[in-house]
Amino acid sequence: MMPGRLFSAGSRSALEGLGRWTLAPQAALGRLLQCTAPRLLSLSCVDCAKEPSRKKLLSEKKLKRHFVDHRRVLVRGGRGGDGVSCFHSEPRKEFGGPDGGDGGNGGHIILRVDRQLKSLSSVLSQYQGFDGEDGGRKNCFGRSGALLYVPVPMGTLVKEGNKVVADLSHPGDEYVAALGGAGGKGNRFFLANDNRAPVTCTSGEPGQERELFLELKTMAHAGMVGFPNAGKSSLLRAISNAKPAVAAYPFTTLNPHVGIVHYEDHQQVAVADVPGIIRGAHQNRGLGLAFLRHIERCGFLLFVVDLAAPEPWTQVEDLKYELDKYKQGLSERPHVVVANKIDLPQARANLPTLQARLGEKAIALSAVTGENLEELLLRIKELHDEHAAANLAQGRQPLRW
Repeated sequence: MMPGRLFSAGSRSALEGLGRWTLAPQAALGRLLQCTAPRLLSLSCVDCAKEPSRKKLLSEKKLKRHFVDHRRVLVRGGRGGDGVSCFHSEPRKEFGGPDGGDGGNGGHIILRVDRQLKSLSSVLSQYQGFDGEDGGRKNCFGRSGALLYVPVPMGTLVKEGNKVVADLSHPGDEYVAALGGAGGKGNRFFLANDNRAPVTCTSGEPGQERELFLELKTMAHAGMVGFPNAGKSSLLRAISNAKPAVAAYPFTTLNPHVGIVHYEDHQQVAVADVPGIIRGAHQNRGLGLAFLRHIERCGFLLFVVDLAAPEPWTQVEDLKYELDKYKQGLSERPHVVVANKIDLPQARANLPTLQARLGEKAIALSAVTGENLEELLLRIKELHDEHAAANLAQGRQPLRW
């Protein structure tokens, strides 16, 4: 009697593979240990040999295309539904009376702050609200149009002409940009003692139409101000997890970046890296006005100067002059002077003269080597606590990220 087949062809091949592991375990393990992707380990190293795909980093020029800090928006609320003129019809009841229902109201358009957004690039140029449904028989009212929410970043100013109508500066803030039209009335609405069979009904009203201008002003606790190539982006990289572009040529940063500094007491301080300012920025030279408006919301400032440049103290004087010309008193906010690039030879020679000319202490550090960064972080924490206490004393909630 012939013994039956205990294994199929597929299971036999699997056992043969297991036999190879049993006979030559060292060779098999050697192949696995040479794998370059430990998270994708498999018996065959074909998949392991492939490097996992990585998302390409956007260049600063591409980031600038995605960053929009002003937008013209045409909003139009939904139209109200029409009322209906009809009469109740029932067997053996000839005069049932009017039963036409009212139309639904049009939907509103509401701007709402979304703290995940950092730009107005997702805001469209026009929005149309949802229309209300028409009324129906048997006194059925039409359904009102749904509300249309438009997410905007924190720090958005809403203007109508030259007038500021809303300041959306806190998470969850809302502003009704356009009201929906009222629904029309059915003939049931016009029933009266002297008119028992009205046939009149009204149409729904059109929604409110407005032309609004949205302007984004970056919300951050601290703003870094400096001339091009002063090392602001390198400094932001050193103290936070932000990754702005860094290069050896000026005007590398083309749009504001916000980095979050984390402390051991779980405090978070937002620091904004504003693109470099040039002389005459208050006259809109070099897109000066577009850059300077992102500093208005900052509670305190970091004046970043290139300590290795000739006469670095003139940089602080010019920066304060540009800020005051843009908005009076802007340079008088709490601030700290950051003398960057202390690792360069000429920088240490300029430091005593810089502090003597300014009449205040400047924190000398190097964003590249990390020298003296701890002193800057402590000073930022002190300024943040003082600013938060001042807001609470004035009855205002401090900014939270």
